[in-house]
Amino acid sequence: MSSVSFAKIKNNTKDSMKQAILKSLDLIDYSFKKEIESVVIKPNLCYYWDYSTGQTTDPRFVAALIELIQEKISPKTNISIVESDASAMKCKYAFKMLGYEKLSNECDVRLVNLSKEETNIREVTAGNQKFHLAIPRVIEKADLKINIPKIKYTIEEIKVTCALKNIYGCNPYPKKFKYHPKLGATIVALNKAMKFDLCIIDGNIVSGVQPQRLGLVMASKDPVAIDAAAAKIAGVNPKTMKYLTLANKEGLGHTVFVEKGIPLAYFKARYPKKGIKQKLMGKAYGMVVKMKLGKRLGLA
Repeated sequence: MSSVSFAKIKNNTKDSMKQAILKSLDLIDYSFKKEIESVVIKPNLCYYWDYSTGQTTDPRFVAALIELIQEKISPKTNISIVESDASAMKCKYAFKMLGYEKLSNECDVRLVNLSKEETNIREVTAGNQKFHLAIPRVIEKADLKINIPKIKYTIEEIKVTCALKNIYGCNPYPKKFKYHPKLGATIVALNKAMKFDLCIIDGNIVSGVQPQRLGLVMASKDPVAIDAAAAKIAGVNPKTMKYLTLANKEGLGHTVFVEKGIPLAYFKARYPKKGIKQKLMGKAYGMVVKMKLGKRLGLA
């Protein structure tokens, strides 16, 4: 049975995030190996929403993790932050708008647009579906792969997204909407093709009826277990999530887990619930972001 840790960020600062990340890793008995030379970090940068919306990974959270890696392994560790282009999002704009260009310069780490990288084609099955997926070589070659997702409500078929869905963004093919008719199986196939070593959830600010500071850090080596825990925090029964059940069947992890640290119930009671207001606010905010981006790029 896999362990999932729950730690509290005491203050809304990078140092407090760093301490909470370290605590979450200690709770699952995780330590960085000295022989690691290259690290890939996958934040959630699904769109141009600022981290304060709860939709994208806070660059301060990533910076805190980078500091830990450099302290525990080596200041010379080769670290890459990766993301790919999508139908409605381009990495070169997201990296700049969401604070990752600044992070890259301050922490001396590389920003990688996976849609521009060399890939290898892998045949993968998930359930009764067969996929031929382009796998970025930078991910395949990394000694340590770390997934830093967000907990988010989504379309009814998927319900809640977190660690497994975040790897969907490692698919370098920009027009990802082509996979939407078989989204659940695609998520599982991508995770089978690109197995990450560690999941650390940035739950400091979360989305719901409105963005709210939850101050949560979760960690696990099992993406299925951490997603099951994230679903429970969001008030969704993991057994009702078909892609999570498929991931369990395909050997990606276990939906049953052992809680470590602060009880899950503490965060579940404080997690903002989904409602019609959230949907309307999300659409309105998205329109504002698109207008601002268009003006910046001279398109509006």
